[in-house]
Amino acid sequence: MEKQKRFILPENEIPTQWYNIVADMKNKPLPMLNPQTKQPIKLEELTGLFSRACSEQELNQTDAWFEIPEQVRDLYKSYRSTPLVRAYGLEKALDTPAHIYFKNESVSPVGSHKLNSALAQAYYCKQEGVTNITTETGAGQWGAALSYAAKAFGLELAVFMVKVSYNQKPYRRSIMQTFGAQVIASPSMSTKAGRQIITESPNYQGSLGTAISEAVELAMQTPNCKYVLGSVLNHVTLHQTVIGLEAEKQMAMAGEYPDMVIACFGGGSNFGGLSFPFMRHNLVDGKKTVFLAAEPASCPKLTRGIFQYDFGDEAGYTPLLPMFTLGHNFAPAHIHAGGLRYHGAGSIVSQLIKDGMMKGVDIPQLESFQAASLFAQTEGIIPAPESAHAIAATIREAKKCKEEGVKKTILFNLSGHGLIDMTAYDQYLAGDLTNYELPDEIIKENVSKLDKIV
Repeated sequence: MEKQKRFILPENEIPTQWYNIVADMKNKPLPMLNPQTKQPIKLEELTGLFSRACSEQELNQTDAWFEIPEQVRDLYKSYRSTPLVRAYGLEKALDTPAHIYFKNESVSPVGSHKLNSALAQAYYCKQEGVTNITTETGAGQWGAALSYAAKAFGLELAVFMVKVSYNQKPYRRSIMQTFGAQVIASPSMSTKAGRQIITESPNYQGSLGTAISEAVELAMQTPNCKYVLGSVLNHVTLHQTVIGLEAEKQMAMAGEYPDMVIACFGGGSNFGGLSFPFMRHNLVDGKKTVFLAAEPASCPKLTRGIFQYDFGDEAGYTPLLPMFTLGHNFAPAHIHAGGLRYHGAGSIVSQLIKDGMMKGVDIPQLESFQAASLFAQTEGIIPAPESAHAIAATIREAKKCKEEGVKKTILFNLSGHGLIDMTAYDQYLAGDLTNYELPDEIIKENVSKLDKIV
């Protein structure tokens, strides 16, 4: 008789705190730097851009736990806990001895994990008396989440959406506008950074780095306005640890513990959100769980980038971050996993990969859609193109288990559904999608332009 398939926590078991992994790391991430002085950034410098609470969380390296504000937790209760699901159908199709579980973050009101941090950041801005916020978005999941959160806390929001996704994914744009946000295709003529890029490259279809530059510039020029970020930085991943903290309890309900934890990787928020609570047991308790970050082969910063200080945006407005990077001028291929088209990795994941405690794997675009289709056919959920990279990496590992005759427990994050990404599936089914391999010379040219601080 099969075990239970879905595991959901009762309301009183939803986490009351977020987990700050930096407190338990032996080798702390290098500090972010002021780009002018090249000195570690100060709290007062960060608060010019972010809310004070998020700035304090960003720089904190000593406190392992942060209380989730009551108002945020009350909003979490509308969709949390999210289900932990045993993927029996996928296991059967692969004929694998592996036990495969996925954390289903697609059940949030906006269809992805992004709401976990959007609600927190909007709350902190509101508490500070902020009236306007700006942000960027790639495929639109973050923009949709922040649009919902901004409306929940009475904030005005401007979203710079990467132009290729603005055109590829019109319904995500519509979702943001339905929630009351202003959505601008990036690069745009509404900022100095955007105008410069359009002047130099009139047909440029944008990148997350470009959209961040525009959002930061607008925030700095608008009274009573803060910039809100959807990934990469420490405080964003902190808020996402609610995913892994729930999954810990749910895996215990299932009577198992993961040998492997896998998630897709753009800047690191959903990957860190699931993996950091389990990595804590590697750091503190000597567990040996393996952590795999699945990135697109067309944007391989973890496997082919360099560890170096770099800007988080294209125009150079942000602090310098210690990261695995392809260079902030990197122009990504127009793959459909728009949320993963980012040049760099968050500093915590970068340090853990540098220390050999996590690793990245590259997934070609066609393999990700093949995996997504199999998952949809066996589990009944059409995944976001981003999440499909985690599914593809999971399938690889499950097949290895069959080949080697080894049973492993694999946990991956289904970070969002793909019901608004059906144009991408149409193109895949029609045979119009291709793989793109990033040439070495482009990486070398980009990273050669960086100041060699590390």
